[in-house]
Amino acid sequence: MKAITLTADHRLALRDLPDPRPAPDQVLLAIRAAGVDDDLPEAADVPDPGADGVPGPEAGGVPGHEIAGVVVARGPEVTDFVVGDEVYAWADGAYAERVAVPSLLAAHKPAGLTFVEAAAVPRAAVTALQALRAAGTGEGDVVLVHDAAGGVGHFAVQIARALGAERVMGTGDGDFLKELGAEPVDGSPADVAVDFSGGETTAAVLREVRDPARAVSTVNPAIAAAGGRYVVPSPSAADLRWLAELADRGRLRVALHRELPLAEAADAHRLLSAGGVRGKLVLTP
Repeated sequence: MKAITLTADHRLALRDLPDPRPAPDQVLLAIRAAGVDDDLPEAADVPDPGADGVPGPEAGGVPGHEIAGVVVARGPEVTDFVVGDEVYAWADGAYAERVAVPSLLAAHKPAGLTFVEAAAVPRAAVTALQALRAAGTGEGDVVLVHDAAGGVGHFAVQIARALGAERVMGTGDGDFLKELGAEPVDGSPADVAVDFSGGETTAAVLREVRDPARAVSTVNPAIAAAGGRYVVPSPSAADLRWLAELADRGRLRVALHRELPLAEAADAHRLLSAGGVRGKLVLTP
């Protein structure tokens, strides 16, 4: 199979690798599309060496974490999926033509989304969902989302609404946010504020929320010292099923900035580094 690997000098290269074999509890997927993480700097697909003290994939490893594909084989312990099922998952090794994924990390793909759209969802939308839940987002809340036009942010706007928020304010492309149902930040205090980018944004969410305990960052643990909450998002098949239901009800829109061939993974990351990406980038084999 073709796969993108990380070289010893921290570059992305297209290589031929053996097809993986599924373990007893895994499904083997023919990947139809792979999402490119954007505003998750501490857990990016290809972080700079030593950036924020977070190690990247090992040399020779296949990066990427957001997968949409079709089951082509399964281990003997797998009961939830059969060959031919369309699934999506937050799992390692997404930048490839095939990947073996633990069945407990996968869920059936939303019927209303294409493979390209579904591949944009797993890590980004689960991150948004877990952050908003950690802040106790519910009926009548006013929610503030920073970088709300980004990959995680544009999901957070929609998920906040689904959780019952009365108003969602966001920073970013005003016309795009209006399409998603968000308002410009007007200086009024929020009940919930979420930070997906760190830096000055962490301090901002603490200033903008009524109760610091409902300010959440998924990237900056320092928020906890100021009374906020630091959340480390994690893969969850249950959350993927929740998101699939939301998408199939027409309440989760996927904004795609651009679709690129797998061989152009390095170009995708250069686009992210340059800034200005609205929504998600997706790679297709």
